[in-house]
Amino acid sequence: MAPNKLNSSQGNTSMSCSQAENGFVNSFSLFPEKAVEEILQSPIQGSDDHLIEFSEALRTVAKALRQVAEGKASAQAEAAEWKRKFELERDRNLKFEHAEKSCFEHQADLDDMRTNSPAKQPTSCNVANGQSGKCCSRNGICSHEVLKDGAPSSDSKIVKKASFKLSWFCKDDQSDQYKHDIVSFERGNITTAQRSSKQISLKWQSCPQTVLILTKPNSVSVQILCSEMVRWLRQQKNLHIYVEPRVRVELLAESSYFNFVETWKDDEEVLMLHTKVDLVVTLGGDGTVLWAASMFKGPVPPIVPFSLGSLGFMTPFYSEHYKECLESILKGPISITLRHRLQCHVIREAAKNEYETEEPMLVLNEVTIDRGISSFLTNLECYCDDSFVTCVQGDGLILSTTSGSTAYSLAAGGSMVHPQVPGILFTPICPHSLSFRPMIFPEHVTLRVQVPFNSRSPAWASFDGKDRKQLAPGDALVCSMAPWPVPTACLDDSTNDFLRSIHEGLHWNLRKTQSFDGPRET
Repeated sequence: MAPNKLNSSQGNTSMSCSQAENGFVNSFSLFPEKAVEEILQSPIQGSDDHLIEFSEALRTVAKALRQVAEGKASAQAEAAEWKRKFELERDRNLKFEHAEKSCFEHQADLDDMRTNSPAKQPTSCNVANGQSGKCCSRNGICSHEVLKDGAPSSDSKIVKKASFKLSWFCKDDQSDQYKHDIVSFERGNITTAQRSSKQISLKWQSCPQTVLILTKPNSVSVQILCSEMVRWLRQQKNLHIYVEPRVRVELLAESSYFNFVETWKDDEEVLMLHTKVDLVVTLGGDGTVLWAASMFKGPVPPIVPFSLGSLGFMTPFYSEHYKECLESILKGPISITLRHRLQCHVIREAAKNEYETEEPMLVLNEVTIDRGISSFLTNLECYCDDSFVTCVQGDGLILSTTSGSTAYSLAAGGSMVHPQVPGILFTPICPHSLSFRPMIFPEHVTLRVQVPFNSRSPAWASFDGKDRKQLAPGDALVCSMAPWPVPTACLDDSTNDFLRSIHEGLHWNLRKTQSFDGPRET
């Protein structure tokens, strides 16, 4: 074959396409596969061994070129798919930001209306002292901003929800003045104001009227305590009581006196509980608190968790003193811990637009992506906003809240983090790498975990230990901080409760004290 056949029109077309796509001449395009086939099909004069070896080498080159072309096409298809899904997620985030901005602007307009209409301003919370003031976010975080309560329903059976205000509490200052961490740039020096304890305090602006009681199932002691508590709250405090349908059946089986206890019939009524309930009381362990949080897909009323389980990192109250505890909480003010939740979306590989996502999941502890029953390593590609983080190869990955830092993440080697620290824990499960250490991301980021197309097996995601979903190659899990935290009441304050829980629950750093009568430095 003449050498000028290598410069045929088809070969030139291949070169130009490569230049247009990559910005440089692809070395493989100089010898296209068709040209190699033409060389192989040309008659070989004689039976020279060198020519035979040369023809075999050309066949090998042709096969390699074909494999490279197939790999390039596959890589381009995968890149296009990644680009499409990235654009979908970016559009989703832009819409979320626009919605939040609109919400803030609407809230600012409402604040201006309150300022211009003093006759319609709500009264302050401090009713006991006979003081009144303005409900203004400058002095705290009001209940309508946290729970986003809507207008009261026209149903006469629904009791108007109690209102409250959250404010930062400073141990060194007895006033209610809102404390800011002010950053000053005076004279070019960056300094911060003296920081307060940042303990959040809840003050009722109107008396609570409705209590929801959630209990651990299959426990006789919990059932006895629940009936006693319901009777006391009704007789002594004249409160409306909501319980689960199962608990109402148990109470009515005990006595017809509990006919006043209310419950719900379907999931639609559960979704509206936050508009009726002022306070949630849990009787059980941390699992009961997780169950209580999972019932509220949006705003969550304050939760008072009583410890009746095996471990209690989120249950500081003792059931033996429930009357004194509830008396103090109903009177107020109380210290609370705002426990952050993660909002998770599953985006399937076949999704054509941003709306084709499954229902979002809210988790208080963690979302876990593992290999399930597969014997292969989990292969997960992780991204933080627009930045590539790492490729996880191991048993799986845990994305945890700081409240969940003492759960599965701790068992996998993650750090214990104070629950009021806003962040997302990134903890690998048995990674096949000695240098893969856990990380903590700030609260404002969006984490994306993708099962790559070349993964040998699917992955499985579980949310607070339940609702497992399969993630096939191409599927992605997107996690960010949810806008609705879970407020739990504190026995003392957030820090003391946290330290007590790890001391009593984990026996953290428990060791015999070194003997004082040993050798000493001279």
